[in-house]
Amino acid sequence: MLFDQINRELELTERHLLVLKKVIEKGPIGILKLAEETGMPTHKVRYSLRVLEQEHLIKPSSHGATAGDLAEDFIGKFEDNIGNILEKLTQIRQIGFKF
Repeated sequence: MLFDQINRELELTERHLLVLKKVIEKGPIGILKLAEETGMPTHKVRYSLRVLEQEHLIKPSSHGATAGDLAEDFIGKFEDNIGNILEKLTQIRQIGFKF
């Protein structure tokens, strides 16, 4: 379906954001503790950590993941980014299909 890909991306983004939040709140934190804290399997946590590291939102340390160089900027822009997404959803909803 047309919306399946969007839903998958939103679920993946939600997972990454949950992992990022835990790293910021409790870092340094390792994969096993993150899995426990988030209720996610370790392989999903590991993937999210890899994505977040590539985005410079987290960085690895010998004691676990910590907030990365761009985490503070990301947090500062979070509400604006969510607002932009909600605005786009409103525009899509206004297309409106009625039969």
